[in-house]
Amino acid sequence: MKIFRILILLVASIWFTATLHAQDTAKAFIGAEIITATGDQYDDGVLVVRNGIIESVGARGQVTIPSGAEQIDVSGKVIMPGLVDPHSHIGGGDGGDRSASLHPDVRILDTIDPRSDTIRRALAGGVTTANVMPGSGLLMSGQTVYIKLRPANTIEEMLVYVDEENGIYGGIKMANGTNPLGQSPAPGTRARSAALVRNLFIQAQEYKKKMDEAGGDEEKMPSRDLQMETLVEVLEGKRHVHNHTHRHDDILTAIRLADEFGYRMVLHHVTEAWKVAEEIARSGYPASIIVLDSPGGKLEAEHLYYETGRVLEEAGVDFGYHTDDSVTDSRLFLRSAAFGIREGMSREKAVESLTIANARMMDMEDRVGSLETGKDADFIILSGDPFSVYTKVLQTWIDGEKVWDRENPEDRKYATGGYNVIQRASFGHHDHLNAGGN
Repeated sequence: MKIFRILILLVASIWFTATLHAQDTAKAFIGAEIITATGDQYDDGVLVVRNGIIESVGARGQVTIPSGAEQIDVSGKVIMPGLVDPHSHIGGGDGGDRSASLHPDVRILDTIDPRSDTIRRALAGGVTTANVMPGSGLLMSGQTVYIKLRPANTIEEMLVYVDEENGIYGGIKMANGTNPLGQSPAPGTRARSAALVRNLFIQAQEYKKKMDEAGGDEEKMPSRDLQMETLVEVLEGKRHVHNHTHRHDDILTAIRLADEFGYRMVLHHVTEAWKVAEEIARSGYPASIIVLDSPGGKLEAEHLYYETGRVLEEAGVDFGYHTDDSVTDSRLFLRSAAFGIREGMSREKAVESLTIANARMMDMEDRVGSLETGKDADFIILSGDPFSVYTKVLQTWIDGEKVWDRENPEDRKYATGGYNVIQRASFGHHDHLNAGGN
């Protein structure tokens, strides 16, 4: 029995040592063109990752490859940061119901399916981080979640906390313009929409005042109110407001409200941003824009032009692109910035607009969005120029682990599959055996 115990301990020790060694072993990706999203670019680069973190990045000959590192030849390929999508609806979640126009207490967290096929399709497009939102049919549809698209059984495994002390892993979705209008209890006019938002924030200010006056004394604290607690986090700058808005007058209304209550905001969609680019620049609020490759959609998006990226860049606005998946397909996210380049936006800004600019909108720029020492090892390997229509995403890596590979038939179908794959994603099926692909 004693010998048996010794053997068990010996096997456990060998397994533990092997596991620890595997975790500690660095991977060195050698020979690719590396686009860092910081302005640095290496035609013959080396990227070293270890334990989920970027250990070093630079030109071949200037980066020391650790002894014993697994060397991966990626000559002829392109490596860039994993794409960050600041506005997505992957995961099959829903938003607030029509019982009221303002639902700051609703959490999209409670409705997301971490095994949804839509997440696999986003990985096929190189998306590694996303801000998943409730819909825009309400003035305030609820709380968003910031996630990494790593394989997971639960949504909690995917969350990215931007404020661990206060448990913040997302922003809050607001909307104005046509979407939230309707029959009572929805507002019937834009003016009434703004009034409803203003009144709720005034209530939140009063609630916050009572909290401050209580000074932590539980007996003096106001009764718990989940709506008010969420909006206090907004007022204190702990949560970004992600504001759906299209027309130029709606954009200015969103800015007016944010200025009045002092909350942090990202302007989303901003179809007519080109009409008020200077005003957006002066406001200091970043913008997350969308482009479409075919006509149609809502009337207030009639003046959506590819030139918006160039106009905002020239005005000095901090901006990026988003998919609004399924409005546009996450698999084609790189194409959004390519449209901007075609209309005069700089190539450098195109890279930023899919990566680090979007990370800033989610308070995640210290972790993701660029290839820098100490940041999370989230990157994609491409077959060629990121803005060429001929380029394919070959691999997607998150935290130093390969999570999608075009060479894997089970993965490839999410990049090449047509209606059948999307149909299964839309209806939540997980039978992938017959999902078509070309």
